[in-house]
Amino acid sequence: MQAARGTSLSHSDPTVPPSRRPSRARYLLLFAGVAAFGYAADLVTKQLALDRLDVGAYVPVVGDWFGLLLTSNSGAAFSLGTSYTLVLTCVAIVAAVVTVTIAVRRLASTGWALALGFLLAGVLGNLTDRVFREPEAFRGHVIDFLRFPHFPIFNVADIWINVAAGLIILQAVRGIRVDGLREARSPRGVRPGEEPDRADGAGDHEPPAGS
Repeated sequence: MQAARGTSLSHSDPTVPPSRRPSRARYLLLFAGVAAFGYAADLVTKQLALDRLDVGAYVPVVGDWFGLLLTSNSGAAFSLGTSYTLVLTCVAIVAAVVTVTIAVRRLASTGWALALGFLLAGVLGNLTDRVFREPEAFRGHVIDFLRFPHFPIFNVADIWINVAAGLIILQAVRGIRVDGLREARSPRGVRPGEEPDRADGAGDHEPPAGS
């Protein structure tokens, strides 16, 4: 469909008309549900590890391939940045606030609802440890207990953060934005003054005259 002369062209179009889009409430509910489930799972598994494991004592689950080893970590995911506990705490607080803000203001995509929900769950899980656990507030050590050989010990919150990263990459590759719109890639051969096809591939070209 050709655009009228002088009309600016948008490179992003809704995959469906606004009147047909599901209410944003369903996406916010999915986001909140995933975040709550993930956060609760992290807290419960950490408490179970503290109650049933001895620090430094390896408990095999699948022989030497996978087991449980209770440790405390002053750094980020997978024991990175152990000298910057307070900085990482501040970064986590900012990340949590930004995640919630993006979700409340823009979220209209199932994939992004899952991604941001898992991200918030992981960030809050480790942030809770840093704020409330020893040795002091905002410098607390994160509880880790999942162990693979030749790999840093981690926890459920770390898993959620990596799941979120994978989903975010997937959404980016698919060209889906947080607001549910698909980024349109300029097709080859589009002449000046012509509008690219909609990103979802739906044909909305006007029929030729006389058809």
